[in-house]
Amino acid sequence: MVASVQVLFPAPDGPSITNVESLIDELAAEPTDGMLVAGDDRVREFLMALSRRLLQPGLARRHPELGSLGFFLRRSELGRAVEQMVGKSPAAVRVPRGVAIHFTPANVATIFAYSWAVSALAGNRNVVRISERLQGAGLVVLDAMNEAIAEAHPAIRETQRVISYAHDEATTASLCAACDMRVMWGGDVAVQTLRAFRMPPTSRDVAFPDRSSSAAISVTAWHAADDDRRRAVVEGFATDVYWFDQAACSSPRNLVWVGETSQALAARQGFQLLLTDVLTERGWGVDASMAVEKRVTTYGLAARGRATSLEFVGNAIANVELADLASWEREWLGAGTICHIRVDQLDEIAGVISRKDQTLTQFGFSAEELANLVNHLGGRGIDRIVPFGQALAFSRVWDGMDLAEEFTRIVTIQV
Repeated sequence: MVASVQVLFPAPDGPSITNVESLIDELAAEPTDGMLVAGDDRVREFLMALSRRLLQPGLARRHPELGSLGFFLRRSELGRAVEQMVGKSPAAVRVPRGVAIHFTPANVATIFAYSWAVSALAGNRNVVRISERLQGAGLVVLDAMNEAIAEAHPAIRETQRVISYAHDEATTASLCAACDMRVMWGGDVAVQTLRAFRMPPTSRDVAFPDRSSSAAISVTAWHAADDDRRRAVVEGFATDVYWFDQAACSSPRNLVWVGETSQALAARQGFQLLLTDVLTERGWGVDASMAVEKRVTTYGLAARGRATSLEFVGNAIANVELADLASWEREWLGAGTICHIRVDQLDEIAGVISRKDQTLTQFGFSAEELANLVNHLGGRGIDRIVPFGQALAFSRVWDGMDLAEEFTRIVTIQV
């Protein structure tokens, strides 16, 4: 039986179902005006056209996460990426890796677009497999891509595919056998499952498995901030937590209060009031089934001695007081679950950080304090430290890897 897939981009004029062999053959053909190169102008123009569509005010209001993607694809951002890819030495030329196969999850609807965009800008021919459960903002991105393709250079249509298919080993095996690079986003189990499928010996794996993230607040800085600044901090925290139902790897689960006990308690009370107000103002909430999920998981923490107190603020917020640093939480407990812990100094958390810890969002710390924490870690974990509100802002350096470099290779030239 021939493995088949549904092509979602570029949207075909006829039937959307094709077989894998035909798809691979199409990508192997040389595109109009020659093969893509790293930083290809044809790709840049398409990505900028896509950016303009995603940044339309009406669209951004309905799906605010699309604003971040649109910003990522702006001319200036792409220019910086291209400058790094192309380089300035004729003796070392960056070139595409070839055919890149991307396997992306459903829980973060826009991640497929980031992965594809960087790889396409690197000059790769791409096949992006998205979940059949993709919805919301992800479908809006697909629509925008198919609108933009009408004005794009033919090479984009000839070299880029977004597909979907039910879990099928034969289809996955065919795709992996034909790729020069395999990009895997998802849980540890998904990554390990995909690694079982053979690739050509010259192919490369890039994996983004399960990660978890946390946040930290300087109690001193909180008390020194004015009302507007405090509200901005809380608004940023709400964005980091409630977009994608806190399921994104960079959404914080632990919130560390750094400072003296009584001052930290006062800061936390003020933070809680503002967070409740912000969620009400934005109309962000959690449905009843998610609220039940949070109660089950948080009561489980308490039963195992990992939490000393629980507080539920409606359906939207579950405050968990962790017993100690050893109870550092990495599992998803349900949208709007915040695990609180207090320490005297930021670098105290270094002892519990592991390679699973990806992002630390922070407010109020100096560059010296943050660098001191990184040095204490010695590479054990944390790949990025960003201000509140920037946890979900994708960059081409992700999970400690520079994607502009990962998605290309270097050809050296001696004359």
